[in-house]
Amino acid sequence: MKLLQLRYIWEISKNDFNISVTAEKLSTSQPGISKHVRQLEDELGVEIFERNGKQLIQATPAGAELIKYAGSILSDVTNIKNFALDYQDTSRGSLVLATTHTQARYVLPSIIKKFISLYPHIKLNIRQGTPSQIAEMAANREVDIAIATEAMELFENLVMLPCYRWNRSIIIPKIHPLNNEKKLTLDQIAKHPIVTYDFGFTGRSALDHAFATSELEPNIALTAVDTDVIKTYVRLGLGVGIIASLAYEDKNDGDLVARDASHLFDYSVTKIGFCKSVTLRRYAYDFIEMFASHLNRETVDAYIHNKQDTVIVDYKTLPRY
Repeated sequence: MKLLQLRYIWEISKNDFNISVTAEKLSTSQPGISKHVRQLEDELGVEIFERNGKQLIQATPAGAELIKYAGSILSDVTNIKNFALDYQDTSRGSLVLATTHTQARYVLPSIIKKFISLYPHIKLNIRQGTPSQIAEMAANREVDIAIATEAMELFENLVMLPCYRWNRSIIIPKIHPLNNEKKLTLDQIAKHPIVTYDFGFTGRSALDHAFATSELEPNIALTAVDTDVIKTYVRLGLGVGIIASLAYEDKNDGDLVARDASHLFDYSVTKIGFCKSVTLRRYAYDFIEMFASHLNRETVDAYIHNKQDTVIVDYKTLPRY
């Protein structure tokens, strides 16, 4: 049994059992992967994958368990390497982040700039996706760190650290009936077409909950995953925008009016997470603390070792963005 064989069956399972895609991602040949998989199956005396001709369909029941073991072993190998690397050179390595457009565009730039100035030789990569995709990437150890507001609780093998809480603003053109209202209500907003985030993005669940609690049916005219797209369609007069307040910039959005809506919606909490089995490099701890200053190494380790009673658990005490 070889680590390479374990990596192949693990990667195949993460690429919808498509050997050609797996080979492309691993920069190797499809026949080579197939040969190693067959050798492993022969050695173990177990069929790992169900097949239709040469095509893999899914993992067998025994294969599914073996793939879990392979993932655990590969995780341990990575942790051993990370442990050793931290004693060799703390200033070199890589850090892969997964996050949403809102975080990447409006929150991370200053943090990334600070991190790169401190660690100029760390290779940094940012991947964007839906919150569920982001959480899954972290759970599968495809990325080192995930940052999102929604869906982080879907995977039990993630350590989730609360970073900050935020609320929403109503954005409208300067000439709009809602500008005549002193304090906006949900009833007033519901009378207009609404342009906001797609379901599952950037605290959308809190928005839906607020309207449902007030027994109002919002007229969602258009949804998007990108805050800048929402602003574009508000400028075109297609509706009232509801966005994260942190995504409104006085300099770039001066043609729009942002009305505070924190009295209308519950605060949402952005979290940073990573796989429980991971061994974080020192620079990863530093990145987390740059993103949320209350999450120092001691606090992060308390979460890792399930000692949350020693750290912040009341979201009302979190910083507001």
